[in-house]
Amino acid sequence: MKYGTSAKWMVVPVLAAAASLQSTALQTANAQQYGAAPQRQGQTQLRQQSQQATPQARQHPLEPAIQMAKRGLADIEKIRDYECTLVKRELINGKLSGYEYVYTRVRHRPFSVYMYFLSPSGKKGQQALYIQGRNDGKLIAKPVGIIQGRIGQISLDPKGWAAMRDNRYPITEVGVKNLAKRLIEVAEHDKQFGECNVKFYNNTKVNNRITTCIEVTHPVPRKTFRFNVARIFIDDQTHVPVRYESYTWPQQRGGQPVLQEEYTYLNMKLNNGFTDADFVIREK
Repeated sequence: MKYGTSAKWMVVPVLAAAASLQSTALQTANAQQYGAAPQRQGQTQLRQQSQQATPQARQHPLEPAIQMAKRGLADIEKIRDYECTLVKRELINGKLSGYEYVYTRVRHRPFSVYMYFLSPSGKKGQQALYIQGRNDGKLIAKPVGIIQGRIGQISLDPKGWAAMRDNRYPITEVGVKNLAKRLIEVAEHDKQFGECNVKFYNNTKVNNRITTCIEVTHPVPRKTFRFNVARIFIDDQTHVPVRYESYTWPQQRGGQPVLQEEYTYLNMKLNNGFTDADFVIREK
């Protein structure tokens, strides 16, 4: 089986768009955190719609984003399966990883995930497989290099140390459906508190797909909040969250928020009719 690597270069427009947002909105959040005057709204070139609570409605700023995410989740529930290139970068034990490009195949019933690493070179060809209710609940992995020659396929606890060593989340939580659920859960939790700014950016793009970006900022560091700034990019046509990035608070006064995780789902193809035969470890 061959998997193309051209998707690796398709992520460049995504990173450029993210950098553009960071250079404006994140500086504003940083200024608010330390009491400086925020930048003017006119300094961003993106069409922006701020959701502000009003005394009459008493609506939390997160509520419109939550409702949008719930509508999207309802549409995701109708998707049987999909394949894509997952591009991810994570802060693990204080160290930010390099970009990883992973061909990813997901089926919702039974929940099944197959992953084939395209890069970096040290992981290229590595495979991972998980099918809910099978293989005694284990993750089946096929490493590369010297380890592959010695042990071949291995079974791992998906939440154990070996499987989680280079990941913030287990394979059981991979995919856009799990991402949408997690974002709703976090937003419902954060809705209990104030100190939250929410902005909508229309006509943003992820890999030439038109998206709506929801940016959530917690200006003041609190233990109850999981991030300083988070952005979710929702595909306007499919209503699927195709990119998520979050930042923790600056490490020093005047510094930039620190990236802690980002995931981009590129070149998604929906409802392919995958069967059990599509969820196996490949020998070649």
